[in-house]
Order: sequence, then C-alpha cells, then structure tokens
Amino acid sequence: MRATVSTVNPDRSVAFVGPRRLARTGPDAAENVYTRLVLHPLTGHIGAEVEGVDFDAALDAELAAELRAALAEWKVLFFRDQHEFDHAAHLALAAIWGEPEPNPFFGKTETAGISRLAKDASTIATENIWHSDHSFMAAPARGSILRAVEVPAAGGDTLWADMGAAYDNLTQELKDRLEGLRAVHDWEPSWGQAMTPDQIAALRPLQPGAEHPVVVRHPVTGRKTLYVNRPFTTHIVGMPEAESEELLRELFLQARVPEYQVRFRWQPGSVAIWDNIATQHYAINDYHPQRRVMERIAIAGVPLS
Repeated sequence: MRATVSTVNPDRSVAFVGPRRLARTGPDAAENVYTRLVLHPLTGHIGAEVEGVDFDAALDAELAAELRAALAEWKVLFFRDQHEFDHAAHLALAAIWGEPEPNPFFGKTETAGISRLAKDASTIATENIWHSDHSFMAAPARGSILRAVEVPAAGGDTLWADMGAAYDNLTQELKDRLEGLRAVHDWEPSWGQAMTPDQIAALRPLQPGAEHPVVVRHPVTGRKTLYVNRPFTTHIVGMPEAESEELLRELFLQARVPEYQVRFRWQPGSVAIWDNIATQHYAINDYHPQRRVMERIAIAGVPLS
C-alpha cells in the first residue's frame, strides 16, 4: 500500500499514513557533546535516561551546563534508582534552571516549593489529560521535576509529547493560518470544577488567566512549538466562537500522535525532568485503587513570544 497524507478535517492527527518529521532539535542547533552524562535515548527525538549524576553530591557548574543542554535537546530526562533524593536534592536540581513556582491547586509538603500528589482508593487521579503545567499563568512554568515516592505494582505510567514535532508536521496551510494567533489560557474550566463560587472569586484576582501565542518560539532553543492544551486553553483571541472551537479541537489532537510521544514506567526512586514549554504530558489513570505518591517542583518561567 502506498503511503498517503490526508488533510481531511477535523482529525488530521490520525488521518496520516507514513513517516513523520521527527527532528530532535531545530535546524540550526549545534551538536551537543557530553563528557559527564551518559544518555540512553528512549526514542529518536524525545526522552532519554541519564547516567552519570550523583544527586547526593553537589551539582557543579560543568554538570549543570550539561543537564541544561541535555534537557533542551531531549525535552524529558529520566533518572533511575535515586533513593536518597530528598527535598534538598530536589531543590538543588531545580535551581539549575530557576526558582520554584508554587501551584495554588496542589497539596503542599513541609518544604516550600515542593508539591505532593497522593492518589489512592479515596482520591481519584484526574491528570489523565494532555496538558502543559501552569499555562494559565503569564509566565508559565519552564519545566517540572517529578520524583516517585510510592508507585503502584502496575500502571501509573506518564506520557510526554513533543510539541515541536507536532508543529513541524502541521500542513503549511495550517501553519500559515496559525501565524500571529493568540489564545487565552484559564484555570477555572478545569480546577474550578471542584471549587465553590466564593473560592473561585477569591482566587481570581491572584490568578486572572493569561494570553499566549498559539505557536511560541521556545525561549531557549528558538524552535517553533505548538502551545495550546485542552484543560487550560479556552479560546483564540478575536476569532468567532465556533471557528475557535473547531481549530482548537484539531490542535488539541496533535499531542495524541504516538510518534510524537515517549512513555515512562515509574519505579521507586525514579526522577523525571521535563521542558514544560516544549512538551505536554499525560498521567495515565489505570492504577486505581492502588496508591501512587509523587512530589513535584515546577520551575518558574518567563513570558512567551
């Protein structure tokens, strides 16, 4: 059968047969050379397991530089068997990229900046939707670091999607249509579902929502990246409602393409770092009523352009 490309709306993301463009970096990126890290790619363009890091020791400038370069290149980094990875190590690792950015909706730990996500038979997980952390903020989180504290015997994997690859594979017609468009991101349609009107009103002045380009230039790599997600992107600015909804439905589907994704099986002591602008992620909710406990730091970002 001859491979063909279909452009039939509204589901271009699945109406496609044949190879896709899966570049690891932008066209002008220099080749990275690592002397301190050993990288084991999980796919050809997104996700790598890392050896060569001892989180019990101080993270020197050379190692920090290699970690920054590796994250920009691979978008998600994974570390196994980090059983001594405590809150101090978590904060020290995050400091390579920036300051912690609190999330007003997550449970807190005794350490400022670290959130605790505990799910069990009585607390159902709801993160099983493709999203970018904190996109409803004016300066969304540039990255996140997640540590596995307790994992189920089976299930509970996480997926990440390369949204630079998603943009690369859009038709030129659609890329031209997206040029210059901006979208509103808001927390209320998702997080607000579990809140009273008074709680929403109290939080609204602190979290007014934000507006971002539909296609952003990654602040580190400069690569064009699709930046809309289903739980937080509400509408495209200046576009009629029906047209906005139709276009966003098509763009939301892009994260679902398996070729853009990497999947990680958590084990006790696993740590993942991801670039929150370059990726979306999805926590698979297939382990209820088993217990799954994770701790997370979101790293403060900058306004997007």
